[in-house]
Amino acid sequence: MKHIGIFLFLAGTVACFLASPRFTQASNVEEAPIFGIRIPAGYRDWRLISVAHEAGNNNDLRAVLGNDVAINAYREGKLPFPDGSIIARLAWRYVPSEENNKVFGRDQSFIAGPPINLQLMVKDSRKYAATGGWGFAQFNDGKPTDEALLKTCFPCHEPAKARDYLFTRYAP
Repeated sequence: MKHIGIFLFLAGTVACFLASPRFTQASNVEEAPIFGIRIPAGYRDWRLISVAHEAGNNNDLRAVLGNDVAINAYREGKLPFPDGSIIARLAWRYVPSEENNKVFGRDQSFIAGPPINLQLMVKDSRKYAATGGWGFAQFNDGKPTDEALLKTCFPCHEPAKARDYLFTRYAP
């Protein structure tokens, strides 16, 4: 009887572990309009491509991540990027770090604050042929943005056509 209790406890623990968000599909089940893109599971564990401070309207901090296909293409300088490449851009408002600034003795340190959004570019040269082979998505608080906003993505990326419509360069 004791062994059955231990077995049930272990089985329940494993079931909870496997059902956690890390091992299931992304918590977002909604697709972005037009391109039908969902938030990829595990994207926060992808490799870093670059980091930037964008001083425009958002005045934000950004991290650009890539799946293995995109990272390999960046490292090899491969253009156009192969199908299956996915690039994620995460943006946050930046805020002063009071803790760090106490150490420095002046205001000079800023850290990621509230999130702004997640943007995705997915390479599928057949499916997204009309937009240079790339599909676009943006999510605010895990919810896809509207169709009107997504219609502005490709026109914005067209000036970077020579680099397969990508602005971000790999920062090794």
